[in-house]
Amino acid sequence: MRLILALLLTISLISCNNETEGYTLEGDAIGFADGTEIYVYTLANRQPKVVDTITVAGGKFSATYPSSDATGLRFLRLNEVQGSVLFFPENVDMQATIYKDSLQASRVIGGEQNKAYGEFADRMTEFNKRKQESMERFREARLANDTAVITEIQSKNLNIVAEETEYKKDFLKRNNNSLFAAMLISEMVGRQELTPTEASAYIDKMDKDLVASDIVTDLKANLENMKKADVGSLAPDFSAPTPSGETMSLKDAMGKYTIIDFWASWCKPCRIENPNVVKVYNKYHDKGLNIISVSLDKAEQKDKWIQAIADDKMDWYHVSNLQFWQDPIARQYNVRSIPATFLLDEKGMIIDKNLRGAALEAKIATLLGE
Repeated sequence: MRLILALLLTISLISCNNETEGYTLEGDAIGFADGTEIYVYTLANRQPKVVDTITVAGGKFSATYPSSDATGLRFLRLNEVQGSVLFFPENVDMQATIYKDSLQASRVIGGEQNKAYGEFADRMTEFNKRKQESMERFREARLANDTAVITEIQSKNLNIVAEETEYKKDFLKRNNNSLFAAMLISEMVGRQELTPTEASAYIDKMDKDLVASDIVTDLKANLENMKKADVGSLAPDFSAPTPSGETMSLKDAMGKYTIIDFWASWCKPCRIENPNVVKVYNKYHDKGLNIISVSLDKAEQKDKWIQAIADDKMDWYHVSNLQFWQDPIARQYNVRSIPATFLLDEKGMIIDKNLRGAALEAKIATLLGE
């Protein structure tokens, strides 16, 4: 699903008129030579599958498809360019414009879902343009060592991100009952713009036919699994080898408050954050704070894992299956990026997640006092 979601943010779509017996897909292939083949894909058993091949003639292409009550999606690919153009068949005629030099500017119009997606993609293009402009200003300010401007830009960037997230949520409220909405929900959960519980609330309002689709079925299953490691849930127990080869469980490491810390010796942000975690641990361990770190190092990196523990003075519990991103504990906790942390109370309930820097110390201070 993540492959399809990555394609979503690179393309745009909009809307047209009705058919009862079937629908046509017609379009202009600008910059493509006659004879170029356009492959029409769908998802079958959750895998991309070619359902048709259309040949460009005179810079144009056309195909007709039977009407269907099934909820689905299609996307176009061409061998000469990388990327895809996504569209949602709704038993209406559609018009496509595909540019060889810019799939991002390519469009398919026809149907309400495509219209909604077109609105969304256009707004994302606007947000991305603002971010790029802001990044260019940031680079210039950093070269000039202008701290005032750097601070101003960072503040504006946070506002842009917040504005973008609010737009997405508003879009879901207005266009919730669509396949694209389900795909957007999945993307937002992955980016931590929605909690699993918030995401489930959107799905609960969808039509039953849409909920029965493979994409929504998979999303619901993923969300239920994620809720197991969400704030307010009992932390899933686990066991794994320590650096010395013994087996340790989460229960063995529990204190009055416990941090589960996902990291790796190769992760620069993790290594940068480690001194702060060490500071908090040294300050509050005697008052009941325990930490168990789960490393996502590879089997051949065991020595580097052990050395990093010593170098960073991480004087607490450590375990690792040395299976990189396939680590079963990381999957159990739905960890998709590191560093990642889970804060547990003495009963093992997750009370907070992904606290770093000053936020981590402030939280522990409220729990265990100065």
